[in-house]
Amino acid sequence: MTRPTNLIEMLFDVWTSLDSLLVTLSEEQWKTMTECPGWTVQDTLSHLVSSEKGLHGEPPTSHRASDLSNVKNPIGEFNEHEIDARRAHSGATVFAEWREIEAKRRHMLSTAGDDYFAREMMTPTGPGTFADFLHIRVMDAWVHEQDIRRVLGTSGNDGCPAAEHSLGRFVRSLPMVIGKRAKAPDGSTVTIHVTGPVSRTMHVATTGGRASFVDDTDNPSCTISMDSNTYVALCCGRRFWPAVGDHVSISGDADLAGRILGSFNVMI
Repeated sequence: MTRPTNLIEMLFDVWTSLDSLLVTLSEEQWKTMTECPGWTVQDTLSHLVSSEKGLHGEPPTSHRASDLSNVKNPIGEFNEHEIDARRAHSGATVFAEWREIEAKRRHMLSTAGDDYFAREMMTPTGPGTFADFLHIRVMDAWVHEQDIRRVLGTSGNDGCPAAEHSLGRFVRSLPMVIGKRAKAPDGSTVTIHVTGPVSRTMHVATTGGRASFVDDTDNPSCTISMDSNTYVALCCGRRFWPAVGDHVSISGDADLAGRILGSFNVMI
């Protein structure tokens, strides 16, 4: 296996963009709540800190959070312990810890041989290699950068290669969303226009009880259009239909479109 240079570059680009934003924050901004239940801007960075420390082989905290009310799975519980261990710290302290582990990870990812990326490990989506896991790390880091930017009103880095990569991961779930969750009827076709900063157009047809991508459709049952930031926020469960209605346009079967938009959350 060759080193996944493109993924490494995307991850580094996200870290650079994130650093340029975080270095400017006041303590009040660090404590701003995000759309992730119970997480502040500082908590979001604490999650990135603990993730990279774990990948670097550093031991997890022995601290145990007392409030696990927002936790839904073992990964979430692990994250909450790590985040809660840093909640009494200042944002500047967590940022300094981030810069320290970021420097270590940049060096490791820049100098490691092919074996480092080929090693087998368990990823959030099942068994794979570290190179497979990097696909998820790029998406996770970029999504959390956008979580922070949305609540601070500092938009940016939303048309970068990592944004393209992340949207591509979410797009793969469209047949499941449309066919299984929204129960699009046989013979129906759906067109999704993502208008930018990352632009894509997808067509999905349902035949024999299964939905799949098709190259084109002349007369879709419904057409849904939205910007890529809204698309990502829906996919990640940060925002929900119909609250984002001002950012979405629909033509055709409105009931089917509503079922689809209500089924978008596919975040790991």
